[in-house]
Amino acid sequence: MSEYAVSMEHITKTFPGVKALDDVQLHLRAGEVMALLGENGAGKSTLMKILSGVYTRDSGNIEIFGHKVEGDLNTKQAQALGVAIIHQELNMCQHLSVSANMFLGRELRKGGHLDTAEMNRQAREQLAKLGIHDLDPNTTVGDLTVGRQQMVEIAKALLINAKVLVMDEPSSALSNAEIDEMFRIVRELRSQGCAIVYISHRLQELHHIVDSVTIMRDGHYITEGKFTDFTMEQIIANMVGHEITNQFPRKTVPRGKKVLEIKHLQAGRMVKDISFDAYEGEVLGFSGLVGAGRTETMRAIFGADSKDSGEIILDGKQLVIHNPADAIRQGIVLAPEDRKKDGLCTKLSIRNNIALPNLDLICNMFGTVSRRKENKMIEKGKSSLTIKMSSAEVDAGSLSGGNQQKVVVAKWLARNSRVVIFDEPTRGIDVAAKVEIYEIINQLKENGVVVIIVSSELPEAMGISDRILVMCNGRITGEVDPRNTTEEEIMTFATQFGSN
Repeated sequence: MSEYAVSMEHITKTFPGVKALDDVQLHLRAGEVMALLGENGAGKSTLMKILSGVYTRDSGNIEIFGHKVEGDLNTKQAQALGVAIIHQELNMCQHLSVSANMFLGRELRKGGHLDTAEMNRQAREQLAKLGIHDLDPNTTVGDLTVGRQQMVEIAKALLINAKVLVMDEPSSALSNAEIDEMFRIVRELRSQGCAIVYISHRLQELHHIVDSVTIMRDGHYITEGKFTDFTMEQIIANMVGHEITNQFPRKTVPRGKKVLEIKHLQAGRMVKDISFDAYEGEVLGFSGLVGAGRTETMRAIFGADSKDSGEIILDGKQLVIHNPADAIRQGIVLAPEDRKKDGLCTKLSIRNNIALPNLDLICNMFGTVSRRKENKMIEKGKSSLTIKMSSAEVDAGSLSGGNQQKVVVAKWLARNSRVVIFDEPTRGIDVAAKVEIYEIINQLKENGVVVIIVSSELPEAMGISDRILVMCNGRITGEVDPRNTTEEEIMTFATQFGSN
C-alpha cells in the first residue's frame, strides 16, 4: 500500500486554448495538513476538482488510500473514496435547516416519510464530535454566521466518512474568533487521521496549522516539503517566480487639502455617530473586528444603504446621496467587499462591466454608445491596471480574483473620482496580485485621490495605510499612526466599546 493518502502523478489538463495543468504531482499523507499554494491561475483549484471528480484528467495517475483510480473519476466515486471539498463560496441551501443541509440528497426515510428526528440526532452527534454542542440542527442555515455555516459543511463532509478534506480559502470571510475555532477543528481532524489540503492566500496564518507545503505556478508543480524547511520569502519566491522584497509598498506623498468630511453619520444599528476627515495624498484605513460596522459605514457613504442622519461633505460642498448613482455622479465610488455579488456582473464581458456605470461618459445626447470612447476607456483600464485577458469580450467571471478586482477598479478610474473606497481589496487574491492592487492604490494617492480601505488583515492595514481609524460596535474607538503602533494597540481599540 502507498505511504500516501493521496498520490497524484503526471497530471495534465487542457481546456480550449489553455493548458491548465502540465505534469503536476501532489502527495498527501493521512494525519497531515498540507498547504497547496500558488497565485490565482496557478492550477490549484483545477487540480482539486480533478481529485474530487468535478473535472476529468487528460492523463496522469491518481491513487487514494492505495486504490489506483482507473479511467475517469466522477464525484460519486471520489466521495465513496473519502474525498470532500469545502468550497470558498459555501454550497448551502440558506432556507433549509442544518440537518436538512447535512443530509441533502441522502435524506433518511421511515415509513415513506422523512425521518427528521434521526437526521437531527445524527447531525447533533457529528457536530458534537467537532466540539460544537450549542448548534441546534433545526436552525435555519441562513441565520448562521459564515463561520458556523463552514462548520456545518465540515460536519456534512465527515458524515459521509470523508478522510481527505480540501479546504479552499476557509478563513477569507471569518472573524478572528471563528478562525481560531476553525483551527481547533482542523487540529482535531488531523489528530483523527484526516488528510487535509489547505488552500489559502493568507500566508501569515499557515504556521498555526500546516505541516507541509506544495507550491504550483502557471499550471506546473514547483516544489514540496515540510513547512518548517521554508522561509516565508522562499515560499513567496516559489509562488511568483521571483523575490518580492516589499509586500506592502507604501508611497510617501505630502498630505494635501481636506477633501472628504463625514459628520455624525448614523445608519441603522451598525453606524453610530461616525465623524472623520480624509485628505488628498493619504490612504485612510479602517480596521476592526468583523461586525464592527466598517462595511456598513462605507455602504452608507456610498448610498448603497440609506442613512438616518449626518452630513457628507466633498471639497467643501454638502452632498445629497440617496443611492449609489448619486455618489458616483458626485465623485465617490466603492469597490465592494463581495466583488462577485456586488462589484461585477460575472456573466457579462469585461467591456460591459467597465462601460455600464459610465454610460453617461460614453453616450451621446441620443443615448447611443460611442464605440470610440468605449474602446478608449477599455484600453485605458487594460493598460493602466495590466488586466490579464485574452479579450475584453470574455466574461468577467472567468478571470482570476486579482483580475476581477482590477476590473472593478478600472470602471472607477475612468471617472476621475475624488474618493475611492476599497472594502477588503485583496480578499482571496494571491500575494503578487495584492502587490499590484497596492500599487494601484499608490497611483491613486499620488494623483490626489482620497483612498479609503477597509481591511480585516492587520498587517495589510498597517502596511498600506497612512492613518487608521479603528471601529468597534458601530463607533470609531481609536485613531493610530500605523508606523508608530502595534497590532496589540489596534486590537485594544477594536474591542473597546466606547465612542469617539
